[in-house]
Amino acid sequence: MFLKPFHSSHRNTVIISAEQGSSFAKSVSNDFNPIHDVDSKRFCVPGDLLFALVLQRYGLSHEMSFNFSGMVSADTELLFPEAPGESFEILDSRGKCYLQVNRSGESTHDLAVIEQLVRNYVFFSGQNFPYILQPLMAEHNVMINPQRPLAIYHAMTLHFDTLALTQPGVELAETSLDVNGKRGDGEFKFRLMNGEDVVGSGAKKVILSGLREYEQDAMDKMVADYLLWASQA
Repeated sequence: MFLKPFHSSHRNTVIISAEQGSSFAKSVSNDFNPIHDVDSKRFCVPGDLLFALVLQRYGLSHEMSFNFSGMVSADTELLFPEAPGESFEILDSRGKCYLQVNRSGESTHDLAVIEQLVRNYVFFSGQNFPYILQPLMAEHNVMINPQRPLAIYHAMTLHFDTLALTQPGVELAETSLDVNGKRGDGEFKFRLMNGEDVVGSGAKKVILSGLREYEQDAMDKMVADYLLWASQA
């Protein structure tokens, strides 16, 4: 599958280097968050890459939920269970959990369908900043810290009415932001498509930390810096 360049694996062990994680973020997700830069001191593997690897290995089910419980550093040895049930975890060699997965219903292992869905979803997911988050923060008069911008991928759910898919895609449905002091809980709901037909729904949740009062000049600079990083990648 197309994920081969973005990880190394042996049986149930997966390792993702900084170069592989960064390449996935930039070339597949169109995500230019500095935290995915190879030389970032806070580098973490894109959560969307873990999501994609789960679907590649275990298939796509009618109902799925993904809960991220930790940021994966480069070259972490991840253990993917060989024969998981409806609920399973992705752990490191010390037993630390990074991802909890729940699934139910029928499933498909059609790699062509899974690849198209992954490409569409992670591209949608990679556009969260600035295109979705910036208007939300402006609406609620808050913003993340320009010096240490951090939006943590917390969870994601998928629900399909059918898995008879030929042209799977993703469309944004609605967004919300719940602000509690310096923390914000964002939710991005989306429609799951098959061509022009709606065949399901989903939601992505992110946690924003270190919130402060919205400043247009500071936000304009953040957006300009981000777009500059994207153009130079």
